[in-house]
Amino acid sequence: MENIIEKREQWKRKREYLLTSAGNVVGLGNVWRFPYLCFKNGGGAFLLPYCFFALLCGLPLFLLETVIGQYAQESSMTCWIKFCPLAQGTGYSLTIIQMIARMYTLILAWALLYFIYSFRDPLPWATCTNPWNTEKCVDLTSANMTGFQSDNLTAKWTSRNLTMSSVSEFWERGVLSMSEGIEVIGTVHWELMLCQLACWVSCYFCIWKGVRSTGKVVYVTALFPYLMLAILMVRGVTLPGAWKGVVYYLYPDLSRLTLLQVWLDACTQVLFSYGVVAGTLITLGSYNKVKNNCYKDSLWLCLLNSCTSFVAGFAVFSVLGFMAEKQGLPVDKVVQSGAGLAFITFPQAVAMMPLPQLWAVCFFIMLLMLGLDTVFAGLETITASVIDMFPTQMRRPWRREIFLIIFCSVFFLIQIIFTTQGGIYLFQLIDYYAVNGAGVLFLCLIECVAVGWAFGAERMCDVVERMTGQRPCVLFKLCWRYITPLICMTCFICTFLNYQPLTSSHGYVYPDWAYGLGWTMSCFTVVPVPIWAVVKIWTFNGTFKERLLVLWYPARDPANSETNENNLLREPEMKTTSVSFHDTNYNENEMS
Repeated sequence: MENIIEKREQWKRKREYLLTSAGNVVGLGNVWRFPYLCFKNGGGAFLLPYCFFALLCGLPLFLLETVIGQYAQESSMTCWIKFCPLAQGTGYSLTIIQMIARMYTLILAWALLYFIYSFRDPLPWATCTNPWNTEKCVDLTSANMTGFQSDNLTAKWTSRNLTMSSVSEFWERGVLSMSEGIEVIGTVHWELMLCQLACWVSCYFCIWKGVRSTGKVVYVTALFPYLMLAILMVRGVTLPGAWKGVVYYLYPDLSRLTLLQVWLDACTQVLFSYGVVAGTLITLGSYNKVKNNCYKDSLWLCLLNSCTSFVAGFAVFSVLGFMAEKQGLPVDKVVQSGAGLAFITFPQAVAMMPLPQLWAVCFFIMLLMLGLDTVFAGLETITASVIDMFPTQMRRPWRREIFLIIFCSVFFLIQIIFTTQGGIYLFQLIDYYAVNGAGVLFLCLIECVAVGWAFGAERMCDVVERMTGQRPCVLFKLCWRYITPLICMTCFICTFLNYQPLTSSHGYVYPDWAYGLGWTMSCFTVVPVPIWAVVKIWTFNGTFKERLLVLWYPARDPANSETNENNLLREPEMKTTSVSFHDTNYNENEMS
């Protein structure tokens, strides 16, 4: 049994692929980041740059990566040899990004801790009688019930220097136990660490058997969040003051479109939300049968992603409108971005509703399911990359399970530092620099050059047509070759021109060594691309022109493991050739 080499897995049913992909791309950013960016960047006017980048960057790159995986039948680490051998360093960059992104398991731990506390009566973030509360704590819910709308009281509890809301103290002192800065690591918060352990164990068992286990789990993790979102939206729009929040969410302020930051926010939101240059789209697509209609799948998945973001805004801002009315404040005074929206503002609003425990449970279980899909899809990407790199060693019984338990254990131990009192500062530093928009834009540019120019945009359209029976719209060809790389290069440059150093919401300024560490991590995600190219050119035989020629163009037949070196040296000008497939014996009706 030990000598048996297992075949590469494939999805048993197409709906398992669709649910896994939907769960991967529809994540926490759709619920907490898109609605805030709409509000911040001109309301309904923000939809213009968002749709612009979705059409010309998000959708073409989504389709590109899905086709790469399905055509190559390999993960993001090893597929590039079949498209542009010189760009194989991209696979290492994608894997590094995924390894860094394992830190987002911490968000699941936060949500799990809130979920556990949601069963208490009263909710612990609604009162000031907990061990973590200070004399500065103000119970906003009680203030509302006693007619707190006087200007003096409002000024009192909105000034962080004088007082702090009970929900903010629960977040900063009860959950995070924040220290004074990144220099003070402090002690481990054991409750949070145990929640993080539970999240890692859950992720392990979600993918430990590969797509066989993942395909079953996603029936719950991908569909249940939509049920919760629908319940929360119906509840939200029926609350008093809800439409005030919706108006703030969608009211167009066209003057904001003249600001560079608005367009950069739209671009990065599309790229992160669509899950491009993360390797997951390539990996999930590689488990498809070659004749699967990935063209139609990509269109529907992108539409689902954008519509979910838009609808989530109604659920979030209807609740914020209710909260603003209860407190007698304008909506813009209660809105926070990112984690603040999910773990401070929304829990505070829930505490003001009837049956607050019910709505808190619904909200945080939705966050758990949304985050779990994305996390275990990334973990599958790393695992598949290792298996494809060492197939003879890893495609044996129990090798995958053993690798996964070692990987999860090691990364859990590494991430214990995030559960310390100073862990949140390190988390924010890595989030801001290591997985930032500039690195994503650079890798998008490399992917477009590798496929649009080295492999050939026309040849890529032939591949899609042979696999799906449908030829992509000419817009995709233009995007892969010209439009998308031009946009990515422009936004990449503008990102540096518009750079602002990281500061915390409290005004805390990081020390110089922390900024240096951040930029080092940022470079670490992209340097594999040039390093790989230089090393391969240096170690290859032949003249410099011959080396570039061999490494630039892909193998003629991706199903053939033989190198293209001899063919290319004999024929410098690469011509479009017919596409061969790994196995033509597929049931086309099953995947159509």
